[in-house]
Amino acid sequence: MKKNYHFYAIITIIFWAMAFVFTRLGLQYFDVYTLSFLRYLSASLTLLVIIYFMKINKPKKEDILTYLLSGGIGFFIYVILFTKGTGLVTSATASIVIAMVPVFTAFLASFFYKERLKTYQWLAIGIEFIGILVLTLMNGTLSINEGVLWLLVAALCLATYNLLQRKLTKKYSALEASTYSIFIGTLFLCIFLPSSVEPTLHAPIEHIIYVLILGIFSSAIAYIAWAKAISLAEKTTYVSNYMFVTPFLTTILGFVTMGEVPDKATILGGLIILAGLFMFNKESFLEPFRNKKLSSAEYASCSDDNITE
Repeated sequence: MKKNYHFYAIITIIFWAMAFVFTRLGLQYFDVYTLSFLRYLSASLTLLVIIYFMKINKPKKEDILTYLLSGGIGFFIYVILFTKGTGLVTSATASIVIAMVPVFTAFLASFFYKERLKTYQWLAIGIEFIGILVLTLMNGTLSINEGVLWLLVAALCLATYNLLQRKLTKKYSALEASTYSIFIGTLFLCIFLPSSVEPTLHAPIEHIIYVLILGIFSSAIAYIAWAKAISLAEKTTYVSNYMFVTPFLTTILGFVTMGEVPDKATILGGLIILAGLFMFNKESFLEPFRNKKLSSAEYASCSDDNITE
């Protein structure tokens, strides 16, 4: 399972679903820029501890620009837009808009990397998007305001980051590609350091915990797992497609943490999304269960007793 991109994509999506809830909780005290800076400061500190025990290679000169773009777009610009947009809409709505990332990634990957999807995979993307619409519009819960616009641009940034990570993970490990990108993003976010000192010193302990959850789990660990999934997948879109599940998981998280009972729209929309996800990945999902043809040596080693008709 750990050699399959599904394993790492699922880990990431779970931690990213948490980000929508804890970002809104964090914004109850911190402003957009302070929360963005503290989130990736804690992520960078976490990664420093990790790479202290796991030595990593330095970036090559020819890849510095790619890392600057990856860190600048994927973390500096993205986190500000994401945090700003999430503060203006509900957690569910935010997760739904960000779930547009697979669509943006599919179009960008087909243009820049010539990654072609099969007809049934485009159909699966359509089914998953229908599931999102059911999840949000069935009960009229979608809120439209400027926050949606911020989040749409954030989704485009994350799709661009996916393509940059695809390029980097062909030459670097998932840990290296994500670590240096986060370091650069955090370096850019340091412009908010002066204004972040005072609120951080007087922050309630629960809001410090929210920041640590966002930094350690929804950032450091999540992005390492995401880069690993991208490095293992045949196509970038295979991984980004998992983001269609985020709205469903965000709703479930709301039920677990705040006792919000899922309604019919949540159940129906979630089932549609999962059906589309299975359809999109049916070949890789079924691969471990397909009968493999035995080699002549393997066949000869089997006794008649354990060979069934």
